[in-house]
Amino acid sequence: MKVAELVERFGAPAAVFAVRGNEVWQDDVVFQYAGADFYIVKDRIWQVKLAAALGINSGDQKQAAALVLGAKAQDRGDHLLMPVSGKDWPLIFRVNINSAGRVAAIYIYRPDF
Repeated sequence: MKVAELVERFGAPAAVFAVRGNEVWQDDVVFQYAGADFYIVKDRIWQVKLAAALGINSGDQKQAAALVLGAKAQDRGDHLLMPVSGKDWPLIFRVNINSAGRVAAIYIYRPDF
């Protein structure tokens, strides 16, 4: 989705801010809406951070999130990964887990960006 399509669909964001990546080229502009943050590179969204998705909510236990995702999910210790199929481009569903074993963040992103 392009930025113009995002604004047309959801309206003006509640906030806009920059996020510094590990490398300078990894910096993003983020449009923040209720329940979702859209990460933008140039004129396209490459990542979305969600408060809840697929029946998983921030704060849920890791085991519950893994059960919801099923056998396709890869447990990487501090995060769960699952490829999203049926799209024209690759997408990854990622669930970050905090040190207490609970869901800290949920992302859907394009790994090729």
